[in-house]
Amino acid sequence: MLLPAYAELHCRSNFSFLTGASHPEELVDRAVELGYSALAITDECSVAGAVRAHVQARECGLHLVVGSEMRLVLPGGGAHARLVLLAQTRRGWGNLSQWITVARRRAAKGAYLAHPGDVEGKVPNAPTLAGLPDCFALLVPDAAQPFETVFAHAMWLKTWFGEERAAIALELLHREGDAVLVDHAERVAHHTGLPMVAQCGFALEPNAEQHLRSRARLAALYRPEWLERSVVIAAQCRFSLAELRYEYPREIVPDGHTPTSWLRALAGQGALERYPKGVPAKVRAALEHEFALIAQLQYEPYFLTVADIVRWARGQGILCQGRGSAANSAVCYCLGVTEADPERHTLLFERFISAERNEPPDIDIDFEHQRREEVIQYIYGKYGRHRAALTAVVISYRPRSALRDMGRALGIDLDRIDALAKGQHGFDGRRVADERLCEQGFDPSSHVVRLWTELTHQLIGFPRHLSQHPGGFVIARDDLARLVPVENAAMVGRSVIQWDKDDLDALGLLKVDLLALGMLSAIKRALQF
Repeated sequence: MLLPAYAELHCRSNFSFLTGASHPEELVDRAVELGYSALAITDECSVAGAVRAHVQARECGLHLVVGSEMRLVLPGGGAHARLVLLAQTRRGWGNLSQWITVARRRAAKGAYLAHPGDVEGKVPNAPTLAGLPDCFALLVPDAAQPFETVFAHAMWLKTWFGEERAAIALELLHREGDAVLVDHAERVAHHTGLPMVAQCGFALEPNAEQHLRSRARLAALYRPEWLERSVVIAAQCRFSLAELRYEYPREIVPDGHTPTSWLRALAGQGALERYPKGVPAKVRAALEHEFALIAQLQYEPYFLTVADIVRWARGQGILCQGRGSAANSAVCYCLGVTEADPERHTLLFERFISAERNEPPDIDIDFEHQRREEVIQYIYGKYGRHRAALTAVVISYRPRSALRDMGRALGIDLDRIDALAKGQHGFDGRRVADERLCEQGFDPSSHVVRLWTELTHQLIGFPRHLSQHPGGFVIARDDLARLVPVENAAMVGRSVIQWDKDDLDALGLLKVDLLALGMLSAIKRALQF
């Protein structure tokens, strides 16, 4: 049997927190196994899992489409419209990222509010969102919606995206309303001129049809032209996360200088301050070696950004100190960022920066615990809230939290769940031991308990929510939301991007780590005493 070509354009990973049931990497591997032409990761109002899918797809040679699912809140409390947006180009990615940011920033942490007016160009200071240029839009109708509602949503979609960038997605999941859904979708497609496209569907539903299904199964459910349309749409979405480039702030380089010349000037001035009797030949050689590698990798603005922060903090009397592999740098020493003297010590700069490793530099700076907030506010004040945000930390399920959520899902008594969860110890590792079950009166061999522990073990390691990094900042030249979506943190006045440190490293994007160290506060008080 000749299997039809197919591209899945609507797939949520477990970064649709508490909803999706597979890691992004697993979905990529499964799509390759099934022979899909492409796969779109479209988590709800999020691209938090996109980088992990991108890395895996790059290794597997799969065409990955990056997008997001959005539920529009309609005026008057009417039925929500569900859209899937796919980035076609770098410009489209910027528009999608900015819309996710707008929707997230107007709601509390963990929630979002997306309005039709966003796409209609009614967001202040965000004219590029009008019509979301270079994004393909799929309308995902629901069988419970009357024909008139689906038709109205489709006409709105056609108005703002046009027939070239819009389609009606049909998800047949063996539910009672499938026949009605097909009828509505076909009639709407006929009246609006929008094409129809087949979708596997990946949502939390009462049956086992929400997964990446085989192409033979899909061929039995969908018309050939609907399957073919999925491949055509995927081919129009050629954006890759590999296209993202970090653009440094302009403020750090004065007029008349380039980043290279200004870094040399600052480091040279600092070298004379460090060695008032003359810069030793060993240090001069180390500086030239480092300047060459920094220029090759174009990291000068990163060093200048860090130096600016340190210089400002010390100007305010705030104790701070760079540490880690950056202490192997003569440039960092001359900039005043670190204190390892290259004349007295043998420094290995390649431990810090290496062209062969192709990893971005990582300079950790410790500040007095009580005064780090002043440094954070300096960054916000200098660059603006729209250009700076904290890096995320992905909080994952551990045995206790996995036991609690799975136990509640299975209807187990809450007091008994709590007792078992509290009985877990660090030395138990990532497994729920039979011994702990017996201690709380559970029979490890019973069907419900076995199911509970098996599901718990599967859930351990799943992402649960995004939190904020202790001090990792990403600072953009222009609008950070055009590079990566930004959302509210739990702490008032803080915002967080949707990627963590490992994601930034995978894409070669840079962050600055501003960490609070209580010992520096103790040293400061000791000096004052």
